Amino acid sequence: MKRWAWLLLPALLLAETSPQLLECNKIFEERKQELELRLEEIDEARQAYEALKSATEEMFRKKEAKLRQMEADINTTRKKLDEERKAIEALVAKNQKILEAIKKARADKVAQTYGKMKPSAAAEILAAMPAVDAAKILQQLKPKSVGQILAKMEPKKASAITLLLEGDSKK
Repeated sequence: MKRWAWLLLPALLLAETSPQLLECNKIFEERKQELELRLEEIDEARQAYEALKSATEEMFRKKEAKLRQMEADINTTRKKLDEERKAIEALVAKNQKILEAIKKARADKVAQTYGKMKPSAAAEILAAMPAVDAAKILQQLKPKSVGQILAKMEPKKASAITLLLEGDSKK
């Protein structure tokens, strides 16, 4: 081939493939632009995801810290309530002992009063009250006084009170 034919060869090849080559280049350029747009969208979505993720993690950390603080407050309050409950229970127990002492002192005083009375007068008063109450009073007295008082009572009433006294002594 001649020297100038070599120069024409690229022109001939270009002339033959030029419409196909241009169309291919155009498709590639369009596809390249689509891919670049899609890449930008993906990058924006990734950035939005990262921002959302960090905001969510921060919110989670704050909520977790708030929860720990609330748990600490609840535990502190629970300890205070337990201490107050124990103090109240101790106070109730103390008041119960005082109340029992007062009841015993009052019962002793009533028993002393009946112990100083004449057996006939005590028997008359005790016979008028319920047998349970009379038994409680007689239980506080000396056996000699109880015997004298019961002897002065109506037998039916004395029997009922005696049964109650006997029941209390078995306990």
